[in-house]
Amino acid sequence: MDILKYRQTLWNKEKETKEGTMKRYFVGELLPDDEIEDFFMVKSAEVRIGANKKAFFDIMLSDSSGDVNGKKWDLSEADEEELSAVRVGDIVKVRGKVTVWNNAKQVKILRIRMALPGDEAYYDVGELIKAAPEKPQDMYDYIYNRAKEIGDDDYRKIALWHLEKYKDKLMYYPAAQSNHHAQFAGLLYHIKRMLMSGDKLCDVYEAINKDMVACGVIMHDMQKINEIRANELGISDGYFEQGMLLGHIVQGVVSIDRYEKEQGMDAQKAMLLKHMILSHHYEPEFGSPKRPMFLEAELLHYLDIIDARIFDIEEALAGVPTGGFSDKVWTLENRRLYKW
Repeated sequence: MDILKYRQTLWNKEKETKEGTMKRYFVGELLPDDEIEDFFMVKSAEVRIGANKKAFFDIMLSDSSGDVNGKKWDLSEADEEELSAVRVGDIVKVRGKVTVWNNAKQVKILRIRMALPGDEAYYDVGELIKAAPEKPQDMYDYIYNRAKEIGDDDYRKIALWHLEKYKDKLMYYPAAQSNHHAQFAGLLYHIKRMLMSGDKLCDVYEAINKDMVACGVIMHDMQKINEIRANELGISDGYFEQGMLLGHIVQGVVSIDRYEKEQGMDAQKAMLLKHMILSHHYEPEFGSPKRPMFLEAELLHYLDIIDARIFDIEEALAGVPTGGFSDKVWTLENRRLYKW
């Protein structure tokens, strides 16, 4: 797979009507009882043993419109051996029927195989990958230029230093493995929209330090790059060892501490920024050992929550017709959402 070539298609390819696409069945448009045969990207895959002691194949199928779970039941030994080789990021051809399980769409797979040489004539990889709706370079430029406008020297320098250090990976990195902004260049998209929202709210609430908020937004999830393992298509297949053992919140504090010692930074400002990183998940059960203790930290948390929830709502409703309801969204308390 020529990853750089495929990455290029993601932001050079304009949105097309269904008549102008190579795919026939997009995840976001699937309906119960649809019989499908098409190519999909693998988001996750595992051969598992069911309650009946029989092996089955559990796979998350993905394209540019979303993800859908698939199951192939009652595997033979040959099936087990073949499907155990399927990896995250592979392209597979699937034939099956759309069903509903626990109020969510699921594909009952009848046949599945890996894409073969020559199959490229029947799919466009740009249609198989979920990507942020803006070009990575444009988003990076917006964030970098906003960082340059930070008036405080310490906050400006640490933000720019981290943006420059991680520029190459920011161009494709997701903001999560499976939650909000788990897409190509999703981390940049998340940071940009938080910056835009934060600037507006700081104009309303004049007591808030705008420089501190902008720096906190840029820095708050930067260490996702060292927490989540992802390829250049923005697809994650798990976590790095340090990501599992420490997590991006602790890694973020360590990164600020290292910068403070090596590059130099006012100790008080560094401590405040560390607190913003530590507290932005708010609750201990979500990874924050401290709750926010000042305005800017409180605002950072809610900017993060607002953007994550709006993203999840937009995603859930993307393929829902007017007057219809989405599948249950587990990140939103398993609510079904209404599209008016």
